[in-house]
Amino acid sequence: MDYTDTETFTTVLDRTETREKGNCFEDFGEGDHIEHAPGLTLSNYANELWASQTLNHDPIYWRTDAAREVGFDEPPVHPDYLLAAVMGPTVEDLSEKGGYFLGRTNVRFHDQTVTPGTELRVSSTVQSTATSSSRPEYGIVTWETEGVDAETGEPLVSYERTNMIPRREPVATDGGGSATESGDTPEDGEPPAEFVTPDGDRFGDFAAALDEAEDRDAAVAYRHERGRTMDDVMVATLPLMTLNTAKQHHNGDVMADSPSGDIVAYGDVTRSVALGHARSDEATYRELGCDDERFHTFVTPGDTVYGFTRVVDAEATHDHAGTVTFEHIAFNQHDEPVYSGTRRALIQQ
Repeated sequence: MDYTDTETFTTVLDRTETREKGNCFEDFGEGDHIEHAPGLTLSNYANELWASQTLNHDPIYWRTDAAREVGFDEPPVHPDYLLAAVMGPTVEDLSEKGGYFLGRTNVRFHDQTVTPGTELRVSSTVQSTATSSSRPEYGIVTWETEGVDAETGEPLVSYERTNMIPRREPVATDGGGSATESGDTPEDGEPPAEFVTPDGDRFGDFAAALDEAEDRDAAVAYRHERGRTMDDVMVATLPLMTLNTAKQHHNGDVMADSPSGDIVAYGDVTRSVALGHARSDEATYRELGCDDERFHTFVTPGDTVYGFTRVVDAEATHDHAGTVTFEHIAFNQHDEPVYSGTRRALIQQ
């Protein structure tokens, strides 16, 4: 029998089972600990490709003299690439089956002196599982994930993320909504009458703008001029370089029949573009962490991602830098939000 005959091969495919990848909701139990088999050695090439393509051009991550001025011996791995390289290897075990990414929080950078050549080990622990009251074919799982230096065992970055995960068998529900699925209720009220833009990129400029807006119907917020159009490198190459096996980013055949109608960008690529736009208007010293990250709609090839920032707080915490809390919103060419999150960073004095 000629298995390569088209008619014969179609019959063969119809009679064979697919060896599936990934886990369903029923495979996760609270407290389960998962050591992810894949692990990356962080390379300078991948680091520079990620940072350059997402417009993260801070000289600290490119030039030795700039890195030494802020206390590094050499240019470190960019934190956005580090975070994506930790999340990528988790996909095969946690979310390859698909399902909505409901959010991520408690992103913390424990060691920012990570350099190219560092080998990662990644593990996750199931924090909770819950029934989806509106989508009986899914369940909701929250994991805590940590990436460590394989040689020293020292933690590098950690976070919590929540996904909807397909069930093997749907469950009966009341059809009601779920606070976990819908997120926080938006605040009522009108936007401020006035928006104040900082005069510069230093901590003092952000603090002065907040002082100016205080006791007025005003907020400190501004748009970033740059935009980045998603191309094949952004949508497929970058996630695959982090070992992210989710079909959403590289299987056009499967995604043609999905709600997006096309492959979609890895959330950490969209996030990194948004933060790259923001950092271009800051004198960033160190990244501290992010909370309440949400991805609001699909980003597909050809979409352009822009950035908007609101300054929430500024606290003088160091002689050489102060802690600034930002709210970042990425939006597309239709002015639709695609990502939002709260970020804390040390900004140079």
